Amino acid sequence: MNRSTRVLVAFALVLASSALAAGAADRAEARAAGLVARMTLDEKLGFVGGSADPRKLGGAGYVPGVPRLGIPELRLTDGPAGVRVAAHATAMPAPIALASAFDPGLARAYGAVLGRDGRALGQDVLLSPMVNTIRVPVAGRNFETFSEDPLVSARTVAAEVAGVQSQGLMATVKHFAEYNQETDRDTVDVSVDDRTVHEIELPGFRAAVDAGAASVMCAYNKVNTVYACANEELLHGILREELGFRGWVMSDWYGTHSTDSISKGLDQEMPNGLYLGTALRRAVLDGTIPESTVDASVRRILTQMCRFGLLDRTPPPRPERDAAGGARAALAVAEQGAVLLRNESGALPLSDAPGQRIAVIGPTARVPKIGGGGSSHVVPDHADAPLDTIRARAGQDSTVSYSPGGTLDGLPIPPASFDPPLPVDADGVVSVPQGQTAVYNGDLLVPGSGEYLVSLSASGSGYGVLEVDGQTAYAGGNLGLAELSLHLDAGRHKVALSRLAGLGIGVLKLTPQWVTAQRQREYLAPAVDAARQAGTAIVFAYDDSAEGTDRHSVSLPGYQDELITEVARVNPNTVVVLNTGSAVAMPWLNGVRAVLDMWYPGQEGAAATTALLYGDASPSGRLTQTFPTSLAATPFGGHPERFPGVAKRAEYSEGIFTGYRWYDANRVRPLFPFGYGLTYTSFAYSDPRAKWRDGGLDVEFTLRNTGTRPGREVAQVYLGPSPDVAVPQAVRALAGYQGVFLRPEESRRVKIHVDAQQLRYWTGTGWALGTGTRTVSIGASSADLPLSTAVTVR
Repeated sequence: MNRSTRVLVAFALVLASSALAAGAADRAEARAAGLVARMTLDEKLGFVGGSADPRKLGGAGYVPGVPRLGIPELRLTDGPAGVRVAAHATAMPAPIALASAFDPGLARAYGAVLGRDGRALGQDVLLSPMVNTIRVPVAGRNFETFSEDPLVSARTVAAEVAGVQSQGLMATVKHFAEYNQETDRDTVDVSVDDRTVHEIELPGFRAAVDAGAASVMCAYNKVNTVYACANEELLHGILREELGFRGWVMSDWYGTHSTDSISKGLDQEMPNGLYLGTALRRAVLDGTIPESTVDASVRRILTQMCRFGLLDRTPPPRPERDAAGGARAALAVAEQGAVLLRNESGALPLSDAPGQRIAVIGPTARVPKIGGGGSSHVVPDHADAPLDTIRARAGQDSTVSYSPGGTLDGLPIPPASFDPPLPVDADGVVSVPQGQTAVYNGDLLVPGSGEYLVSLSASGSGYGVLEVDGQTAYAGGNLGLAELSLHLDAGRHKVALSRLAGLGIGVLKLTPQWVTAQRQREYLAPAVDAARQAGTAIVFAYDDSAEGTDRHSVSLPGYQDELITEVARVNPNTVVVLNTGSAVAMPWLNGVRAVLDMWYPGQEGAAATTALLYGDASPSGRLTQTFPTSLAATPFGGHPERFPGVAKRAEYSEGIFTGYRWYDANRVRPLFPFGYGLTYTSFAYSDPRAKWRDGGLDVEFTLRNTGTRPGREVAQVYLGPSPDVAVPQAVRALAGYQGVFLRPEESRRVKIHVDAQQLRYWTGTGWALGTGTRTVSIGASSADLPLSTAVTVR
């Protein structure tokens, strides 16, 4: 069979497969339409507006179903890093760690764990994955998403969706679209041009749609003056018509603003039917909104339920949880997603020779930081402390001391620190009855200037909101503590407590707490003394990324920068382990020997961290976002109109120059570039070739392991601008990548295919090919590209 025949056969198989898939989709839609025709208006309204789950499983949303028609209940759960219900589940590393592995196969395995856990725990829909672009380094939910680069985001989300849905759980890709900050997230108007939307934000959503995602969640924010959940251009024009999405669109929780949103492309309001309930019923009955519009929305939901077998006479059985398998996958992601940022003089891996003296420092060494705050919180099967796993690995002949260096434990804020007084009981608790939303609005009296950790614990029914000087965080349900790391000057600061309307039945108990600047500083001297007496100091540092609030800077919270600086001053052999959700500045970088970024590593984080520190596993993760030297040295330095916005309007005037594209175009040197990461070995690149073939590029080069240890390199291919295109273009853009494992002295001829889509640009009406002679660069990061060749695109 010659090549032309093989191509024709392959094309015929693709067409046949597509026809089968389209036929199945059509049959599912026809069955759903038949059920809708038999439903009453009230039964339909039960699908387009959520309600309370009578079983109280701890999920995020619920649809009652229609028992008389054999339509079952539908339960929806949060789950960016694990299934968030009132039960134990596998706590996976944060999605940013997953993406940092640059491994679609690992992403599929990650999704499969979430899918199986979700089905086993009684859920039907996973409110994940998040695929919004990392645009702002301090955005509070960066840890929940993947990358500043659209190709990395697209490949990761497609694989994760496939993994989730392989287990029978429906995936919800979110948040559509341009949801890139927490500040004013409910009201901010994102002003963004069409090309930036298509080239930067949409590729991830397109990949998720192509992977068959059952649902899409629309965002809180406005896009070009219109709320995303009522944006007809986004939901109909782009999502359904351009991307070909056939699933259903649900709102983010309390992200609906009008009843006519259902006419603009929204199918389902969550978590209740404030607008798509009684108000929609009235609108249908008085003819304002045709019942056929409601029918279309219900049909989309039922079509996906049919597709996943939930409408079958005998629906797919729910599996048992595979906790052991989930733990193995969590460990693999934590190890492969970790990024080694610095390793001077071979400081890592640590020696396991007898007699080592190690000082472990930092509160998250004893209280593991497994995940970020907000809807990503998971009740883990277990979570060991890194201190314990390091002690076990170091052995009995070594000495491992511990000093906290700081504290995460807050104390109730004294009533006298509030003006007017906070209405608390003897234990410092505020009891909020059902139906009350406003709780307190006044001043917090701060005794001395410095770094404070202000938090809110919530128990009982519902969710509490803490706001200090405009910074907001949420607590309640499975969300854990609401924490704000703030620099506060001595004096008065505005503080407000409230309860989220419409959530919870019964009394909500709120306890404001804090860790004062004075209390935090008390931990510094003992930690420095412990480091002085050790051969190696390992400092665990962290940040507090969470839904609902953006970080106020790229600095580590509290006095951690000072702690690391002082430890390194007395112990030149200092290793820093980061448990962070996004980019952080490192003013102490040149004073320490090694920096290992574990992100939020999930329940197996302690085991993974120790394996990497001792070389039982080799780091191979790469940064999916640029680490700046400071917030001023980013696209937002001196541009408040870009972030956080002016008068609640954020202008994306940097256009397509997001992340490394901006650093390259403006010749700004970051702290660490996109794609960067070290290993315990070294690699050499040689003999590059690139050829235009079949509408894409075939890129080849030789990769050799020149070190003494086996290791995995993430080889990256970047494409230069087209000389035939007049619109602004990136200096270079990631066009392909591949992970390659090599033993010492082993070499391999690596072949990476660059899809034609990576050579196209958006014209405003469609995609066009960037023709002409283009530069192909190959290497280990966006700033380390030792190979270059040229290819003519036509």
